[in-house]
Amino acid sequence: MAKIKGETHDSFKGGLMNKAKAYDLPTRLFHWLFAGLFVAAFVMAKFTDDDSSWFTQHMLLGLILFVTTLLRVVWGFVGSRFARFSSFPLNPLRLVEYFREFMSTKGRTFFGHNPASAWAAVVMMGLALGLGLTGSLMATGQKETFEDLHELMANAFVFVAIAHVAGVVLHSLRHRDGIALSMIHGKKDNKEGAPAIASSHRWVAMGMAGIIGLFAFHLYKNYDPVQATTHVFGAKLQLGESESAGDRDDD
Repeated sequence: MAKIKGETHDSFKGGLMNKAKAYDLPTRLFHWLFAGLFVAAFVMAKFTDDDSSWFTQHMLLGLILFVTTLLRVVWGFVGSRFARFSSFPLNPLRLVEYFREFMSTKGRTFFGHNPASAWAAVVMMGLALGLGLTGSLMATGQKETFEDLHELMANAFVFVAIAHVAGVVLHSLRHRDGIALSMIHGKKDNKEGAPAIASSHRWVAMGMAGIIGLFAFHLYKNYDPVQATTHVFGAKLQLGESESAGDRDDD
């Protein structure tokens, strides 16, 4: 049994040694924060009432998601090679070709983002920014104006996210290259022979985590659960119905 465990461990190490670093730590950190924050916020919004304290938590998480996405957009211009938007194959013709090849054969692999994952990432980031903007406008007294658009973007986000996960699963079944783990250890098969990134940029990841943490602290420090409000750099946001308003409705 010990021998089998050792062989499995050696096989795993060997598999990683045959891979090269594609994704830096800020990109991977963003990936998991982005996914976790959206899932938590979406579930709270869908399964709680507007006057519930959990609904206000969904709005707070949405604001944190908005700031997290802004940081990723900045990193998309100044980050390492495969974190930059300039490395994303966003030509629509390449996307069509990618799907055609994938359906007829295994298709080619990409060391960085493939056309499908590149489009999914850009669309989800755009929707996250749109959700943050419309949510903030709703919280400043324009709820009826932007509520339908906000819900539409949230549902579109879910659709794209499910399609993205399904694509990763199909890719993993066809190529068996462990791509699903690339956002954990940052390594991928490098059949293209592209140069691997030189640094994981750990200090940048720590800085990003610090900014996100400080913003979250700012939100919750100014959060009033009774009035269901918070202040963002001086601007008051009404996150839900206050308990006093609810009492007046009951009377």
